[in-house]
Amino acid sequence: MSQYDLTDFEWRVIKPQLPNKPRGVPRVDDRRVLNGIFWVLRSGAPWRDLPERYGPRTTCYNRFVRWRKAGVWDRLMANITKAHDGEVQMIDTSIVRVHQQGATAKRGGRDHCLGRSRGGLTTKIHALVDAKGRPIKLMLTAGQMSDIASAADLITDLPEGAMLLADKGYDANALRTVVTERKAWANIPPKANRKDPICFSPFLYKARNLVERFFNKAKQFRRIATRYDKLAENYLAALKLVTIRIWLRGNESTS
Repeated sequence: MSQYDLTDFEWRVIKPQLPNKPRGVPRVDDRRVLNGIFWVLRSGAPWRDLPERYGPRTTCYNRFVRWRKAGVWDRLMANITKAHDGEVQMIDTSIVRVHQQGATAKRGGRDHCLGRSRGGLTTKIHALVDAKGRPIKLMLTAGQMSDIASAADLITDLPEGAMLLADKGYDANALRTVVTERKAWANIPPKANRKDPICFSPFLYKARNLVERFFNKAKQFRRIATRYDKLAENYLAALKLVTIRIWLRGNESTS
């Protein structure tokens, strides 16, 4: 068993949520295919380098893409993250360098979330995590977009009475208004040029490091730390699979 393979606990949670196929030719073993997908995500290796023990590389890649298009990964993440602790939520972003293999998509048309910055082509991950640092929502934008660009979309389900933690990059009256309209509290440190006083707790703000820990865990998967995918949809699907793994590993350690 490879260190990247699903544990028995992880497989027991995932198996019932995979698509059923009662008729026709039996599908290639789902657990073996998923193990192959996670091997690629963790190692960062090209799909063509997938070890033979996981079966044909085309089967693993095609299953990954086909189930992404069918919304399987979205539903799996939504079901697993239902148990999140919503009383305290944290928001932040992280920049990912785009490899030259992922920078060959045709210009124009679809948004591939590719942007230019000092480091070259980059993609920005926007994440919302719960009080335990477990991701709830994820979005992608081009690397040069501001941190606050997707904040309002990420907190659409912020519950009443919750506290939102964020760094100075999110100190904007518009975002604070959105949070207040949801009867929640934005605990965000004020920028140096802010003139009107605000309520801010440095003690509660200390917990915000949990969102940074999430990015650290996610980037242990080399296909997340560097973007090799040409399509933003594939990269986001990979990020959601990694998110599922982080949730399951956390639940397994406490079970």
